[in-house]
Amino acid sequence: MRAFLLLLVLLNVGFFAWSQYWALPSSGESHLVEQQLHREAIRLLAPSQVAAGRREPDKALACMELGGFNSADAPRVQEQLAALALGSRLSQRRVEETAGWWVFMPPQAGREGAQKKVAELKRLGLDDFFILQDDSKLQFAISLGVFRTEEAAHARLAALRERGVRTAQVGRRAMAVQRVTWEIRAVDESTLARLGALREGISGAELKECARPDAATPQAPASGEG
Repeated sequence: MRAFLLLLVLLNVGFFAWSQYWALPSSGESHLVEQQLHREAIRLLAPSQVAAGRREPDKALACMELGGFNSADAPRVQEQLAALALGSRLSQRRVEETAGWWVFMPPQAGREGAQKKVAELKRLGLDDFFILQDDSKLQFAISLGVFRTEEAAHARLAALRERGVRTAQVGRRAMAVQRVTWEIRAVDESTLARLGALREGISGAELKECARPDAATPQAPASGEG
């Protein structure tokens, strides 16, 4: 009987020692268990959420050219570009080129007839035109724009017809004209969209990447000159 009681005591002592020292997890294991208690807070992100969390930097183009404007259009374009606050990224250059197409009204019945047509154009809100006054067969014709391409000339004609001009037409005419082009450097996507909207509002205008290798170096500041 005494042996049985002694055995029972030893078993109790052994169980107590095991529960106090060997049954507890190590500090590292305890930390893992604690973390596992919050595993319901772990969730997987959808691919769209992962992509949304990564913000890509704005893409910048080296240089864009907005051109194809004659001297009469230049002040209006300069004013619209000023609203974009481009600062030193904007520069202007002028080039002389040969235009092969023009939009015009045929010769009128003398100077008085031409002046009458001019008055009609002004009533329609147009001011980009001039009367040919040389002694050629086109004397007293009214030019409404000269263009490098037939496509650009027809675009101008379509815009004029929307304004109410009915007697203008497109024809071939080789002549030297001065064009004004603006160069815009470090163009981001937002600025590119606004430049595109500006181009759409002016017939014959072109928006393209700069072709000159030294386009990043401005030739002339884009001041408010016309």
